[in-house]
Amino acid sequence: QVQLVESGGGLVQAGGSLRLSCAASGRSFSPYFMGWFRQAPGSEREFVATITWSAGNTYYADFVKGRFTISRDNIANTVYLQMNSLKPDDTAVYYCAARRRAGSVSLNYDYWGQGTQVTVSS
Repeated sequence: QVQLVESGGGLVQAGGSLRLSCAASGRSFSPYFMGWFRQAPGSEREFVATITWSAGNTYYADFVKGRFTISRDNIANTVYLQMNSLKPDDTAVYYCAARRRAGSVSLNYDYWGQGTQVTVSS
């Protein structure tokens, strides 16, 4: 069984930065995608970014392009989300997720973390 544990959330002022981490554990952990999603109060969960575990190809939602960067450390089984130029609209619970097979970058993820709160004050 795969476990994903996020960390790094917190309270930051608009324009500031945060770095989220997601540590994965489990036997033979080898996903195709490792991604980040977020869910704001009263809103549906939405795709933020993902990275292919093997090649390191990255994909982003339009609303974070140029501000957020996803990366991974295959040795440490950890994926990161560097978030810069944060806005109050970025306030949400951020979830790490893993997808076992190739396909849609934003759908049908198999494993999820518990989430970490990011709050951006104006």
